[in-house]
Order: sequence, then structure tokens, then C-alpha cells
Amino acid sequence: MQLSKMENQPKEYLVLLYYCFTPIEDAPKFREEHHKLCLDLNLRGRIIVADEGLNGTVSGLRADCEKYMETVKADPRFEALEFKIEEAEDHTFRKLNVRYKREIVNAGLPEIKPYERTGKHLEPAEFKAMKDNEDVLIVDMRSKYESNLGHFKNAFCMDIDNFRELPEKVQELEKYKDKKILTYCTGGIKCEKASAFLLEQGFEDVYQLHGGIIKYGLEEGGEDFEGKCYVFDNRVAVDVNTINPSIVSTCTVCGTPSEHMVNCANTVCNKHTIICESCMDEMEGTCSDECKSAPTKRAYNPEGYYAKEQNGYNPYKGSKRGHEAPFVSQCE
Repeated sequence: MQLSKMENQPKEYLVLLYYCFTPIEDAPKFREEHHKLCLDLNLRGRIIVADEGLNGTVSGLRADCEKYMETVKADPRFEALEFKIEEAEDHTFRKLNVRYKREIVNAGLPEIKPYERTGKHLEPAEFKAMKDNEDVLIVDMRSKYESNLGHFKNAFCMDIDNFRELPEKVQELEKYKDKKILTYCTGGIKCEKASAFLLEQGFEDVYQLHGGIIKYGLEEGGEDFEGKCYVFDNRVAVDVNTINPSIVSTCTVCGTPSEHMVNCANTVCNKHTIICESCMDEMEGTCSDECKSAPTKRAYNPEGYYAKEQNGYNPYKGSKRGHEAPFVSQCE
């Protein structure tokens, strides 16, 4: 497995992004076993187990992550799983969550089985070669707050606040049925279901960027990805374009170019939005005058990131080892 481009001194931690659609018999039992594996390797992150497969993002020390990858891929069910690997200075998560859910990506389409039928996978180099053709439409399958921060040049960005809205919004693409549809998302998982759903809806020439934006950045330098890529960990946003980077997002408050993605300080709002550093100070971390004067406004955090209260977080919760002492020190 190829690691991301290293600096002179390799960083101590790795971040792993992965998914695999494959039937898992007795998925709740597998969730328990997988939870124990992550505990033993001191990993943190979010992992979803479902009858249809496995999806996760975890961080940990390099040796622990390498052991995790080796163990997961030793299971024949996950032999084809591909890890997107990035380096980090420290853990990018504050805790570990391993959950059993109905789907490994919340699309509201449990009947869609990508391991039976899905769009044609394009490796990053193939995607790059096709994306500018006249008979192609590039479609961003992520939520608006993600595509507002960054997207591929000339991409059609879906008007959705949540991926579950895809079935009711698919009509936006009807007029492009005569084109090759190239879908992309952060790591590839949403496109597995989205491209399969498009095929079901009568689209005939559907493709997906294998490994998503992250893999494209690692292998092709992120060329023509404009802005930053939103990620679901404490980093919030990462650079992927080292060839022709640009800024496409603007401050919600003043409209100046900015890539400063934050959560509104008003707990009732809490929306992901872009607020420049100057407006952050003036608005005390909120996105509007209404939120600034709201009684539910949190204390101003210039970073714009508000972690959930740990409430005595115990990483063993949900594990048969739950009686053991919590690793509270690991989540500070």
C-alpha cells in the first residue's frame, strides 16, 4: 500500500479513510470484534458496520495503523478494500466510535447493493483524462457545505444539504442523460450508491472517481480541484491541489474570498459555514446578527471548532470489556 507523499521527516501518525461494500453475516457480532481490535491498537475515529459492509476513518500511530490495515485485509471479505492514507502530527479524532447501522453511508437506499451493480470505477489518472471532454458531466455527490468549500472545475454540484436527499433531487440531472456522468465525493463511498442509483434511474453511462478526492490528490496532485476538501475529523478542511490551487469559497458575512470553514457558535444553528478571520472576531464566531444575539451562543472559539462534551467518555462502552477502566487520558 502506497503512503502519501512524505516530507523529509515522516510524521508519527496516520489517518486512514476506507470503505468496503460486502455482505457481513452477523454484523453486530463483527462490530463487537472490530471494536476490540481498534481498542487494542489505540485507534480513534468513526467506524460504521452494517450488513452491507464497513466504512471508517481512523487515526493512530503509524505502527498501529499498519497493523490495523494488515489485520483488516487478511479477512477475505475485505481483501479488495483500499486505504487512503495521509500523515498527521497527532490523532485527528478525540475518541473512538464503532457503530452498527442500517447502511454504511446514510443514503436511505438500503436496497441498493453496490457489490452487485454500480458505476464504472475510474482511477485518478483516468478521471483526469476524461473530465474535460465535451460529452462528460462531472457531478459532485456531496452536500452543499462541502462543495461550497471546494469542488472540481466545471463540476455540477448537487443542491443537497444531506446525501439522503439524493433520490428526490436526481431529476436535476435528467437533462444530462445523454452525457457520460462522472461522479465524485470525498473518499468514494457516496458514489458507490449514487452511481448505482443513477443506473437504476435509467442513466446509461455512469462512472465514479475511485478513491474520491483524497486519492486524486495523492496520485494526481489534485489538479483542477478548486478550493479545499472538507473532511470529517478535527482537521475540518485539507488542501489536495498542489498543481493549480485556488480559492472558490467566500465569507458568509462579508463575501470576501476565504477558506475558513467553521461551525456557527450558536448551538441552535451550528451549521458548517465559511467565515473569514476578521468576521469571526466581529461576529464572535456566529454567522448572522440573529445568531450573535442568541441566548444559545457558545463562548467564542477563534478556531470555530466546538467538540462535543465527553461526559466521562469511555472507549470501552459498547464492548464486552466495558467493565474496564476508561481511557479518559486518551481523549483529552
